[in-house]
Amino acid sequence: MRELEGTVSSIVFRNPDNGYTVFELAVSGKDQPVTCVGGFSFIAEGECLRISGRDKHHPVYGDQIEVVSYEDIEPSDAASMERYLASGVIKGVGLKLAYRIVQAFGDDTFRVIEEEPEALIDIKGISAKLARAISESFEEKRGIRDLMLFLQKYGISNSLALKIHKEYGHEAKKLILENPYRLAEDIQGVGFKTADALAMNIGIEKDCEHRIRAGILYELSVAEGAGHTYLPADMIVGAVSELLGVDELSAQRALDELTVEGHVIVKGPGITETEEPGKVYRAPFYYMELGVARMLLDLDAMDRFGGEISDAEFSKMHMEDDVHLDDLQKRAVREAYKHGVFILTGGPGTGKTTTIRAMISYFESKGLTILIAAPTGRAAKRITETTGREALTIHRLLGCQGVPDDPAGGRKGRFTFEKNEDEPLEADAVIIDEMSMVDLPLMHALLKAVCPGTRLILVGDANQLPSVGPGNVLKDIISSHRFNAVCLTHIFRQAMESDIIVGAHMINRGEIPKLDNNSKDLFMMERLSSGEIRGVIANLVGGRLARYVGEDVFDVQILTPMKKGDLGTINLNSLLQQYLNPPEEGRRQMEYHDIIFREGDKVMQTKNDYHLEWEIREHGFVKSTGTGIYNGDMGRIRQINTFAQHILIEFDDNRFVEYPFSQLEELELAYAVTIHKSQGSEYPAVVIPLLSGPAQLFNRNILYTAVTRAKKCVIIVGSRQTVINMIHNENEQKRYSGLKECIIEMN
Repeated sequence: MRELEGTVSSIVFRNPDNGYTVFELAVSGKDQPVTCVGGFSFIAEGECLRISGRDKHHPVYGDQIEVVSYEDIEPSDAASMERYLASGVIKGVGLKLAYRIVQAFGDDTFRVIEEEPEALIDIKGISAKLARAISESFEEKRGIRDLMLFLQKYGISNSLALKIHKEYGHEAKKLILENPYRLAEDIQGVGFKTADALAMNIGIEKDCEHRIRAGILYELSVAEGAGHTYLPADMIVGAVSELLGVDELSAQRALDELTVEGHVIVKGPGITETEEPGKVYRAPFYYMELGVARMLLDLDAMDRFGGEISDAEFSKMHMEDDVHLDDLQKRAVREAYKHGVFILTGGPGTGKTTTIRAMISYFESKGLTILIAAPTGRAAKRITETTGREALTIHRLLGCQGVPDDPAGGRKGRFTFEKNEDEPLEADAVIIDEMSMVDLPLMHALLKAVCPGTRLILVGDANQLPSVGPGNVLKDIISSHRFNAVCLTHIFRQAMESDIIVGAHMINRGEIPKLDNNSKDLFMMERLSSGEIRGVIANLVGGRLARYVGEDVFDVQILTPMKKGDLGTINLNSLLQQYLNPPEEGRRQMEYHDIIFREGDKVMQTKNDYHLEWEIREHGFVKSTGTGIYNGDMGRIRQINTFAQHILIEFDDNRFVEYPFSQLEELELAYAVTIHKSQGSEYPAVVIPLLSGPAQLFNRNILYTAVTRAKKCVIIVGSRQTVINMIHNENEQKRYSGLKECIIEMN
């Protein structure tokens, strides 16, 4: 490690997305400036810095210092002050003016600018207005520097400090000292735990009102991340008391205050839940549930669109479109045509896709326009292929647009949809597939864009896992018994030839499928140690299974219930990366938070990012562009650019995205993914390692979802007894959701 002090003489390169900067540092006593590289969100030519860093040699750019930490220091002599002012960092001051100012005031220059700006008027070229502007600009830069120095003591990075200053301005330090917890609400990159650690270091009392209120909102946001839209009142009070180490009376008092102010809604027991405690919502989710219930009922009020569909018309469909339906499927088409809201459910092989094709055929024969969408790109692509009609993701259907409140990333970003109640979707019918994946916020946005008079047809498998996001939308709508629904139960003869489909239905009924390996597509390889299981997985994924199904090795997907543990995604991804994409000369890689990303790796987006820009490329040309990469999207790393500090990823549909290194927390390796993250996707071959784990993750619902993700082959590797136990375990993880109750109460 080396420590140097000097002045930034030139900025050679700066990546505005992540702050990566190459600059020259003029150091006293050295003839040549020193080249430095590192993450600097805010430095300019003329800045005086004290840096700590390591010597490194770049094969192209020569000797450099890789900066590990730095701090701004005040220029202490007239020469340094002149360089600072001449750098352009102060608005209105250039080379000549900087020279004249320093000639006039010498080492006292900064004090004069700060305390006696009117003295600047005596200098040629400076008016009273410019003098004020120079002083204000100088004060702003001083405020940023002071804030950085203040926050550095508490482990807050300079890049984060800059975001905080952009949000709060010169009052940032005062506001933080009053209530550091507001950072968690306002600033991208600051969560409750960061704000709480800062508060404790500053000296905020453990039972401070701001702290308890922030703790309540934090616990509710964690619950939303786990899929809940509310928490029972006694649970939230107990959780906050335990989290913060305060008594429950203080937690209840803070909850009452948040309720009075409208940040939190506490709803009493519903008409079917008289023994339950009150439900505590963050206000937006309470109003979303009310809104979804109201809009669904309004859509369905437009009932009885048309008359009955005759058998002759179904015969015509069969003749012209090769669509042959059983009685239950015919009923589904009739109900979808007649009602404002209709739900079609059923397991694999029961003819949901055929029924959708029949709906499309009949609706189009009546001159109706249809829009089709699904929650993920993979699901949309699949329904496009099976229906012959273009399907979009719901986000693209609604025209999702990222709207950051601050281009530099200060306040947490928002997003909007072009389609809404003022600009609704133009269609007579909207069909949404894979509805089990749709969470409450997305359903709310969709319904705002569907006006009464439009048929809404929701299609899905109610036995799949619920959405990753908050809510239990499909199950709540079905269990309200308010809307017309048809559940397809007949497994067609062609589907009966697939042991995957037959086995999935047996699992769903609580029966044990044949696991004797006398199958062509559903196998059980019993291994009773995690080491043996990992060895089998490596052997299968290394090419054997891909050859069996006639696909690329990267199309074989490992699905596991867990992220952690010997057979969790973290360990398995590390193992499979070594087998499928090992280090190789010329194959660039980088490490980020203990994950090695390597060119060629299979990766997955782990959160919705509405701001990321993508472009579709064909034959080296850009065909179209757009924004938004969503939770669960999978792709391959095509290039790692260490100089420009970004990774180029190709997602499905030839969408290319450049990820700044600063956003790599949104990515993870995807050779193995959790079963939850696999929703809506279909893979040629699936390998499921099952040995042991918590009951809430090793249940029938999880196993059923995993098996139904495969198109050609499923191999379960592990304990046969574990598989049997999962099938017998009907206890799904409890999800607190109030949509069903809202629908019943409003009806």
